[in-house]
Amino acid sequence: MKTSFFRKLLPFAFTLVLMGGDAVAQLAPFTYNEMLMLDRISGLSVDGSGHYALFNVRATDMEKNKGVSSLWLKDLSNHASPEVRLGVSDGGATGAQWSPDGQTIYFLSGRGEGGTTQVWKTDVAGTTATQVTRVPLDIGAYRVTPDGKGLVIALAVFPECKGDEIACTVKRNAERAADKSTGTVYTKVFVRHWDTWADGTRNHLFYLGLGADAQPVALTDGYDGDVPSKPFGDEGDFCISPDSKTVYFSAREAGTREPWSTNFDIYSVPISGGVSMNLSAANMAWDASPRVSPNGRTLAYKAMKRPGFEADRFEIQLRDIATSKVTPLATTWDRSVEDMQWSADGKSIYVTAADVGCQRLFRIDVKSGVVTTLSKDGHMDAFAETPKGFVFLKSALNSPAKFFAAKPKATLIDVDATDLTSVNRVLRRLEFGVYEQFSFPGWNNETVHGYVVKPAGYVEGKKYPVAFLIHGGPQGSFGDGWSYRWNPSSYAGAGYAVVMIDFHGSTGYGQAFCDAISTHWGDRPLEDLQKGWAYALGKYPFLDGDRAAALGASYGGFMVNWIASQWKQPWKCLVSHDGVFDARSMGYSTEEMWFDEWDQGGSPFTEPALFDKFNPALHAKDWSVPMLIVHSDLDYRIPVEQGIGAFTALQAKGVPSQFLRFPNENHWVLKPLNSMQWHRTVFDWLNTYIGEGSAKEKR
Repeated sequence: MKTSFFRKLLPFAFTLVLMGGDAVAQLAPFTYNEMLMLDRISGLSVDGSGHYALFNVRATDMEKNKGVSSLWLKDLSNHASPEVRLGVSDGGATGAQWSPDGQTIYFLSGRGEGGTTQVWKTDVAGTTATQVTRVPLDIGAYRVTPDGKGLVIALAVFPECKGDEIACTVKRNAERAADKSTGTVYTKVFVRHWDTWADGTRNHLFYLGLGADAQPVALTDGYDGDVPSKPFGDEGDFCISPDSKTVYFSAREAGTREPWSTNFDIYSVPISGGVSMNLSAANMAWDASPRVSPNGRTLAYKAMKRPGFEADRFEIQLRDIATSKVTPLATTWDRSVEDMQWSADGKSIYVTAADVGCQRLFRIDVKSGVVTTLSKDGHMDAFAETPKGFVFLKSALNSPAKFFAAKPKATLIDVDATDLTSVNRVLRRLEFGVYEQFSFPGWNNETVHGYVVKPAGYVEGKKYPVAFLIHGGPQGSFGDGWSYRWNPSSYAGAGYAVVMIDFHGSTGYGQAFCDAISTHWGDRPLEDLQKGWAYALGKYPFLDGDRAAALGASYGGFMVNWIASQWKQPWKCLVSHDGVFDARSMGYSTEEMWFDEWDQGGSPFTEPALFDKFNPALHAKDWSVPMLIVHSDLDYRIPVEQGIGAFTALQAKGVPSQFLRFPNENHWVLKPLNSMQWHRTVFDWLNTYIGEGSAKEKR
């Protein structure tokens, strides 16, 4: 089997001089306590000249139980100079963007009178904030027009207020606030989505000139849909032509079938207002991320082919704006495009895509469709082209996102790149587990990949308990990247070896590999997990197969609930976070129906037997392995009753079990103190059954 070399963030201990003598300071193991307090870098952008890089740093205030975001500036002309935190951050600042001339930094903040989120601005000194917009609603997203004369902003308005959306929405909001009754009548779904109940508003776009007397101009007046999309859309859902005359956006018309539809389309609308035009009506599947070429002649966007499937391959479509001719790009490249940017010269498109356990950067030539790999390994979190080469944010299994500058004309931009990061200096005194990718023959004798992570402080010849982590999605991946929720390095720092398998259904291995899981949740992936576990035990003698736990969330939680009856022999304990317990009930109560019905192969209303094929609830009578259940009240993707049902089954059978419930979290646990409690509870559970204490008791 092809195997990568072992890698480590800090291969050597550093030397301290103490009281005139030399002493080697031992690195402390990286644990979840350090992880939760790390500064989180995101939101990279570079001014047009390539002189300054701007990014966001989110610190953790554990005492106040919140993250604190700030804007940081880096002078790219002097790599030795430290990043500078901008003083305007003190009032709250997110979503920073450059003006076209690079002299002004725009950002979102709620610091003004009335407390609504508005657009503000500052200069590169970042000491003084000036309010730019004063609309009576929160601005959820925005873009600066290329001519610098205005903004396109997104506001949540009532679409039935057509012709006067802003004022009408303000009035209706005031009437609701004054109404003492609390009931809501719904006439169609979604009634709730992700973690929020529907309130009747839609995200709509408006153009707002920067003149003193400018009034917002509706661009999607009365449209029955959201721009940006919910729940995770942002300014990436729309763009502005280089001549500042046209806005392009991606949106789904809701109608009465929104929870069953993935039919997002690309629209264009004059920035002065008027009727929008659907540019991709012929494609009934997902169209997204419109991007106009620097010369304004070509619109690039991502498109899937199969309606109702959210994990189909995104390939690039090129639309000639003058002739309306659409041409697909790089059709034989079997990877799904994620982030996408035009090159400065308009001859290429840069994209990121999952690729064999990594998230790499690629260049696609617009004329030939030739794809060139631009990064080697790890996870490319963000990138920007500058006149002197790329700057980028990159993470790995053993490193949170860090800020780098590529060497000029580097073939692979992350090889010998210059680390420009000054935050998170604590990492220099922490030890991470060495990790390695491996592969083996899985279901259908097809190659399946996985990762193994040695415990921090690994000692040759010693056996270690194992955390077997199962990723969610299920169309996702546990690869060479960083996470603040499921972080393999935190398990390695606690003394556990880690094994992760990218089973059939995982992304980054071709569309056929991804498709293989649909209607096969409980057999093909299970076979991969079993074969991967057996292969890892045979290849890595430091894995203690007698002290192992399986953990997973979302689909991973489903798989934990499934193996609790179907493959319980290796596990001393289990952790199921937000997992599906009763597949039928899930089919009736989840909000995005297109996902469940595609992956199960039909509707729970008409074909309930399909949902029983791999239904953990029907096999709970065979459960016997101690299990920790975690679930949250605001999880509308996999409702909390799924966790309650699993815990009830365990308690009814007398199986050792615990239920950790968060009343104020969604499908993810995000609040700092809740995340701390999550990690403490999970690691206490593992230590009870497979930790060093449990091993001593057995001896």
